[in-house]
Amino acid sequence: MATPTPLPRPLILASTSIYRRELLERLRLPFSVVSPGVDETPHPGESPVDLSLRLACAKARAVATLHPGSVVIGSDQVATIDGDPIGKPGSFDAALAQLQSMQGKNVSFHTALAVDDGVTVRTAVVDTRCRLRSLSDRALTAYLLAETPYDTAGSAKAEALGIALMERIDSDDPTALIGLPLIATTRLLAQFGLDPLDHLFSGDAA
Repeated sequence: MATPTPLPRPLILASTSIYRRELLERLRLPFSVVSPGVDETPHPGESPVDLSLRLACAKARAVATLHPGSVVIGSDQVATIDGDPIGKPGSFDAALAQLQSMQGKNVSFHTALAVDDGVTVRTAVVDTRCRLRSLSDRALTAYLLAETPYDTAGSAKAEALGIALMERIDSDDPTALIGLPLIATTRLLAQFGLDPLDHLFSGDAA
């Protein structure tokens, strides 16, 4: 029976997000998870895109510094309406207010990615544009009680029932909205010698 090829260098995800971990597992590369412990406070005048990219780089570099010789993935996402950032609601009331404010509007999700081995860092930013349907408070309440997406920026999990809130989603990478753009991740990992397809098997399949 074929077994996965050992990676030439350890791979680490600099995040404790279960969503990012589940996404990275799709690539079938062995990896560990380390919390980056980075202050995510925005800098004065910092744009949402600059914020997401700075934090993705800071997360990756913080863990790469502690684990020399490893390849580290950092990612961050900032959601905006009309250019204004929106965060994780944290509660039902905040989530309902957030969804109400998003009705019939375009919401942009800027998902930044950094891959860092302590010497070299490669980055990408993938934008996703979502337009929400106009729905009644009854429908929004039913959704929130069913899915409790209070740890999700924008209060809607598009990978689950939250897709029912959407009128349209535009993106070059459908996984970016969930929190880790796998197309860009695969491309950047390959630049560090960690192409998922190259390391899928050792030997012929049984």
